[in-house]
Amino acid sequence: MYGEYVKGFDNAMELVKNMTERIPQFKSIIEEIQKQKICGSLTLQHHMLEPVQRIPRYEMLLKDYLRKLPPGSPDWNDAKKSLEIISTAASHSNSAIRKMENLKKLLEIYEMLGEEEDIVNPSNELIKEGQILKLAARNTSAQERYLFLFNNMLLYCVPRFSLVGSKFTVRTRVGIDGMKIVETHNEEYPHTFQVSGKERTLELQASSEQDKEEWIKALQETIDAFHQRHETFRNAIAKDNDIHSEVSTAELGKRAPRWIRDNEVTMCMKCKESFNALTRRRHHCRACGHVVCWKCSDYKAQLEYDGGKLSKVCKDCYQIISGFTDSEEKKRKGILEIESAEVSGNSVVCSFLQYMEKSKPWQKAWCVIPKQDPLVLYMYGAPQDVRAQATIPLLGYIVDDMLRSADLPHSFKLTQSKSVHSFAADSEELKQKWLKIILLAVTGETPDGPGKHPATLDDDPEPKRKSEC
Repeated sequence: MYGEYVKGFDNAMELVKNMTERIPQFKSIIEEIQKQKICGSLTLQHHMLEPVQRIPRYEMLLKDYLRKLPPGSPDWNDAKKSLEIISTAASHSNSAIRKMENLKKLLEIYEMLGEEEDIVNPSNELIKEGQILKLAARNTSAQERYLFLFNNMLLYCVPRFSLVGSKFTVRTRVGIDGMKIVETHNEEYPHTFQVSGKERTLELQASSEQDKEEWIKALQETIDAFHQRHETFRNAIAKDNDIHSEVSTAELGKRAPRWIRDNEVTMCMKCKESFNALTRRRHHCRACGHVVCWKCSDYKAQLEYDGGKLSKVCKDCYQIISGFTDSEEKKRKGILEIESAEVSGNSVVCSFLQYMEKSKPWQKAWCVIPKQDPLVLYMYGAPQDVRAQATIPLLGYIVDDMLRSADLPHSFKLTQSKSVHSFAADSEELKQKWLKIILLAVTGETPDGPGKHPATLDDDPEPKRKSEC
């Protein structure tokens, strides 16, 4: 609730400001209320700001209290636990603020680019932007350009001279995947460096040596972070599928792959678009075994294990087997927020559960509470999906495990204000396994001990019930 209030705070303040300026009757009523003694001579906006500041104030107060509290005090443990809970709430609010600010910035850039580039996505994050000079290859003249660096791409733009509307035109979109940065030396043009990507290589000139170093640092850190995320994802899949021998790059086309089952994914494993029965059906790459859509499998290559027969493969395998590259293709690649295989392989608990929100029909979901985020429940369509369909921050929810339906005897419900989430497990044992973890999470607690393993069926299911009051 606090995170939602914080996310909507800027819009609410702007709405009050606009209505006060445009509607005299509204302004008059607000001023009349503000004169009341109970308002303490403070404005409506001041009172609206109070909830935003309240949690950080509690956090600072408890930190100061703990500093001055003797370690042997009987209040020490309770105060320390209170600080942990309030810090979690503050972290959630800060995260909500950052996400909102990021989306606002993306919208601004979207408008600056003439609303032609599809960049408004929560997974996109602006890292750096600024003016730059581009050295022309033919006449070595310097041309004014503008760069937008995101966590997954670099937009190379040309200024558009117009009084209204967009400010820039995107000349090239260079993906971070495969990008390299090289510091160059040009006697005639100082402060130069080179950005080399799959789509294009750019020779750029910064305004100063400091500006050059800042761009190189930002670009290199973005590249390193991108590869680290994807390496973690690949390692998680390998760990989660040890029993399935993955075909190595050197063996592509030479050894038959293990096919990923259709029901293990709900979206294309290359472009991340969701499958459907009409326009985006499932296809298998005959080289790596991944489930892909028709657009991502519109390639054919000779496979040695199949007697050199031309077979349908995905774009990545086609490029490796044939040795061809497609530098002109500018398809936007989705960036992963948090992947099912990654969190499932390092989770407190994970399994399939039946799920229902309010009065919607029941549906099967792959549910995960990851170790690195043990107070949030992630829900996926299938164990191999690369993007969560929904998340539930568990802190503050009330748990109700009363039997409500003979058809779903192993069910439980999470409620908070108007939010109601119902779950059903396949067995009482699995239900108790989930309740043991959830009942800790709703109070801000996590499984004890630094070496605690994910919950198993052997765990003793004796959770403490949270009372409804």
